[in-house]
Amino acid sequence: MTTPATERPVVARLSTLDRFLPVWIIAAMVLGLLAGRFVPGIGPALDAIAIDGVSLPIALGLLVMMYPVLAKVRYDRLDTVTGDRRLLVASLVLNWVLGPALMFALAWLLLPDLPEYRTGLIIVGLARCIAMVIIWNDLACGDREAAAVLVAVNSVFQVLAFAGLGWFYLSVLPGWLGLPQADLDVSPWDIAVSVLIFLGVPLVAGFLSRVLGERARGREWYETRFLPRVGPFALYGLLFTIVVLFALQGDAITSRPFDVARIALPLLAYFAIMWFGSFVLGKTIGLGYERASTLAFTAAGNNFELAIAVAIATFGVTSGQALAGVVGPLIEVPVLVALVYVSLALRRRWWPAPVPEGPVR
Repeated sequence: MTTPATERPVVARLSTLDRFLPVWIIAAMVLGLLAGRFVPGIGPALDAIAIDGVSLPIALGLLVMMYPVLAKVRYDRLDTVTGDRRLLVASLVLNWVLGPALMFALAWLLLPDLPEYRTGLIIVGLARCIAMVIIWNDLACGDREAAAVLVAVNSVFQVLAFAGLGWFYLSVLPGWLGLPQADLDVSPWDIAVSVLIFLGVPLVAGFLSRVLGERARGREWYETRFLPRVGPFALYGLLFTIVVLFALQGDAITSRPFDVARIALPLLAYFAIMWFGSFVLGKTIGLGYERASTLAFTAAGNNFELAIAVAIATFGVTSGQALAGVVGPLIEVPVLVALVYVSLALRRRWWPAPVPEGPVR
C-alpha cells in the first residue's frame, strides 16, 4: 500500500538539494575557510569589491538567496499575519527585549576576561536577522507570509533602535552595574542602506514577480511552473554567500582557533536558548506549527553582515570585535540548519495531524 505524500515525513519529501543541505553547507564553509587561508590575496580582493562598505559579492549572494523565497510569498494573505497580535507582540519582545539582554548576559558570563570579544558578541545580539532566516524558515516549512512580515518589522526596528540599544548595552547598562564601558559609533543611515539593499531589493522583486506573473499567466502557472524553476536559486545563493563570507574571514578564523572556541560557547548557548524558548512560547500561546516555527527562527537568527560591518567600522578589521562578528555565522549556519530538522521532528510530535505538502522548491 502506498503511503500518501502528505503522510510521509517532511524530510523525505524534500528534493535532493534540500535533503543533503547540511553536506553542501559544510562543504561551502570548508571551501571558503581554505580559500581564505591558503589562496593568496583572495580575502583583500573580495573585500575590495564594495560600495560604501557593502560587500558586493555578499550582497549578490544574499539577493539571489532571498528573491525566490520572497517570490513565493502570497502577498494578498499578509493581513492574516498583521492581525495576529500574539505573533507580532511575541516577536517584538523576543527580538528587541529578550534577545539583546540574553546575549549581553551570556557575553559577560562566559567572556568576562575578553572585553573585545564580549563587545563583538553584544553587537551580534543587537543585529536581528533579516536575510538568512527566510531560508531556514522556508526549509522548516514555516509560514512564509509571517516570515515576510516579521522580517519587515525587524528591519524597521533595526533602523530605529540599533544605535540606541548599542549605546544602552555597551555604555549605560555596564555603567549601572559597575562594569567596563564601550562606545559604538554607528549611523542609522548606514543601517537603513543595509536594510534597503538586503531586504528591500529582493522584497520588491518578489512582490513584482508575484503580481505581474499572476496577472499575466494566473496563480496556477505561477506556482506550478515559475516557482519550481527559480526555487533552487535560493540555496545556490546561500552556498555562494557562505563561500564568500568565509573566504573573506578564513585567515582570521583559522589562525585563532582557541579564541574561536571561546567565542563559540556563548553563541551556541544563545542560539539554543532563543530558538527552543521561542518555539515553546509559540506552542504555549496557541500558534500553529508554521507560525511557531517562524517565530523561533526569526528570534534566533542574527544579521551577521550588519554586525560585522559595524564592528569593523567602529573597532577596525583586525579587532577582536570584528572576529566575534565573523564567528557568528560560523556557528549560526550549521546550528540553524540542524534546528530545521529539529523543527520538523517536533512538528510530527506536537502537531501530529496530517500536514500539507511542503513548499515548492
